[in-house]
Amino acid sequence: MLDNCQTLQEHWGGVNEIIDRWLEERRELLVKYCELSEIDAFDGNNTEHGSKLQSFCELMVDYVSVGHFEVFEQLASEGKAFRDSEGLRVGAELVEAIQPSTEALLDFNDKYLATDDLQTLTVDLSAIGEVLAQRFESEDKMIEVLHNAHVPALLEQSQTNAT
Repeated sequence: MLDNCQTLQEHWGGVNEIIDRWLEERRELLVKYCELSEIDAFDGNNTEHGSKLQSFCELMVDYVSVGHFEVFEQLASEGKAFRDSEGLRVGAELVEAIQPSTEALLDFNDKYLATDDLQTLTVDLSAIGEVLAQRFESEDKMIEVLHNAHVPALLEQSQTNAT
């Protein structure tokens, strides 16, 4: 376990903040996805359509990057700090399960950065919606296994050190 209550609280607060910020980014991503999904017919000449698509793609890439380079690493660090070998094993499996969605999301981004042809966008958006839903489910499991599972230990440690 972490050395002392102060270190534990600092660690816990930092991880909570990262996760909260990331989940807010997820919410924004879903809003932008819904805005795009509401468009009946995409027109490459419509600057609003292009702007919404670009904004969605930028946020999607940011979300994926923060997940891989901040959140997943913090969750793994937390699992290590709590010596949670089972949580780390499950977390590693979940990261592996998430990887194909990362590739699909980045491919979507690359495709629509390189083209003004929006004829297949409706179909592609539908597929990306499914990819996002599966990804979010795996990410939520990872948070549960490597973060939320440690709440009782954190509370117990805090109470022990407070007395």
